[in-house]
Amino acid sequence: MKQILIIEDDPLIAELQKDYFGLHGIEAEIVHDGQAGLERALSGGFELLILDLQLPGVNGFEICRQVREKLDIPVLIVSAKNEELDKIRGFGLGADDFVTKPFSPSELVARAKAHLARYERFTKDRVKERSASDSSVLHVRGLTIHKAAYRVFVHDREAFLTTKEFEVLLFLAEHPNRVFSKEELFERIWGLASSGEIATVTVHISRIREKIEEDPSKPQFIGTVWGAGYRFTV
Repeated sequence: MKQILIIEDDPLIAELQKDYFGLHGIEAEIVHDGQAGLERALSGGFELLILDLQLPGVNGFEICRQVREKLDIPVLIVSAKNEELDKIRGFGLGADDFVTKPFSPSELVARAKAHLARYERFTKDRVKERSASDSSVLHVRGLTIHKAAYRVFVHDREAFLTTKEFEVLLFLAEHPNRVFSKEELFERIWGLASSGEIATVTVHISRIREKIEEDPSKPQFIGTVWGAGYRFTV
């Protein structure tokens, strides 16, 4: 059974989430305090985190930041804060999705299951043989992408990407010179069609550029095609 952690200070909302996840075969543990929730999340053993932003002790943004530094599990923010800046900040700190209260419990479960399925596939891939063959390594002008090992090097310097960042980069690199809109990338990478927040695509592209580009303001690998989307240039 899948194990997830819910950090939510409203007992009614937390229990509602737990009950709906339970109906779908997902076991949820609830923590109501931010500091306690952070410590519990970092203790490991969970495959997904449901996170509120307005919490006593430590707020959700800080929890997201610290969790992302140490863990690569999916993080879904569920919050009454609906400002665009809050969403962008959450995505920028590494959140995988943002659900606004009041929310549909069924939709929340559907999104969580989609992220769990993708995380499971990534985990299985990562435990495969790491001695990648030539066919599983991409070389593009000093950029080296090891598909099986989920590692990226820029001129022999390793660039540490999150799973989502790696998947975005790999997808674009495997489809060079083709333009993909934000909506297309969101659907391909997050697998949630237009039900999610496509702002996360912009944030992830920006973070990838910071890690692989010599000058992120003048990207050599992932370019912006204004009004259309993004293109990986070989």
